Amino acid sequence: MLVTVVLFALFSAARFAIEKRQAFIWFKKLANARQVTMESMAAVAETRDPETGAHIKRTQYYVKVIAEKLKETEHYPDTLTQEYIDLLFVSAPLHDIGKVGVPDKILLKPDKLTAAEFEIMKKHAEYGKNIIFSTAKKIEGDNFLAIAGEIAEFHHEKWDGTGYPSGLAGQDIPLSSRIMTVADVYDALISRRCYKPPFPHDYAMDFMKKSRGTMFDPAILDAFISIEEEIQEIALRYQDEDELVLGDR
Repeated sequence: MLVTVVLFALFSAARFAIEKRQAFIWFKKLANARQVTMESMAAVAETRDPETGAHIKRTQYYVKVIAEKLKETEHYPDTLTQEYIDLLFVSAPLHDIGKVGVPDKILLKPDKLTAAEFEIMKKHAEYGKNIIFSTAKKIEGDNFLAIAGEIAEFHHEKWDGTGYPSGLAGQDIPLSSRIMTVADVYDALISRRCYKPPFPHDYAMDFMKKSRGTMFDPAILDAFISIEEEIQEIALRYQDEDELVLGDR
């Protein structure tokens, strides 16, 4: 009887270990599939708008450190789990994927867009949502593209409701999009574009501080400002090859 009990216990332990290892292998494969999906889609966006250079990489790390700072200061504790932050990190590169639907003559125009051209440019938010959600429909179970869809659709909304495409205001704007807005605007200011030179870091920070409570969620902007040095380090680490993105101070 004792031998039988011991053998049963050993068998159960061995079976549990095998099942646990299989589950771990499956989880790693799933995580890798997520990463490959995100990177492949982001590569499409990056090749479509080459002048942004390392913009995708910089904004990806900006949103991560902003979210971590918000979590540290106990803002949005129910949302900012580690899993959410990890998904936010891999989703951020898809924020401008909708630009694949914008004509070159508008996307790469070296001058200021006309009102009509800007209306066409604004459609990239809707295009991005449609691209991501058309892919998401084909994925069963917990859909890791949900946050990416939010970011693509709503990262041009403003805290005061004057943004696009839906004119959402305040906390009606998804948290992921509010974080992305701060990261995206900062990097657009310090980066060269076909229609503008890079602005200095100090200029960008002053602009953003003046937009607290109008363009930006105050809590998110405050978190961003509090990690200013870390933001600058990211900007320098992933700077475009042909320019110093922080410009002259």
